[in-house]
Order: sequence, then C-alpha cells, then structure tokens
Amino acid sequence: MTEKDEERGEDIDPKLLELLVCPLTKGPLRFDRERCELVSEKPRLAYPVRGGVPILLPSEARSLDND
Repeated sequence: MTEKDEERGEDIDPKLLELLVCPLTKGPLRFDRERCELVSEKPRLAYPVRGGVPILLPSEARSLDND
C-alpha cells in the first residue's frame, strides 16, 4: 500500500476482504484497486469503497453490464 492509498483510505485489509461477501449471493468479493470497488462476479455488481469502508448496499452497487 502506498502513502497515497493510506491517505485516501482506499484500500481494504486482506483479512477483512476474506470475511466480506456479496449481500445478494453470499459469494466472494474481489477488490478492484483501480476503481476502489468490491466486485461480485455472479450478479455482475461492483460495490463502492468510500474512505476505506465497503458500502455493501445493493442500491449503491454499480452494474458491470454497462462496462
């Protein structure tokens, strides 16, 4: 993690990532560092991470079908 990442809080602790699951499918999440999102592959959704806090609300998720 770089100092810039630490300042913005845009990184996820690997231990926390192991515990987090998609709220819809209960499947694993992958952290996309470039977009600062947690990606759930099955429903094709990306959940934002703001200030280092995952926002795991389906209403806040971005559809990956538009990419």
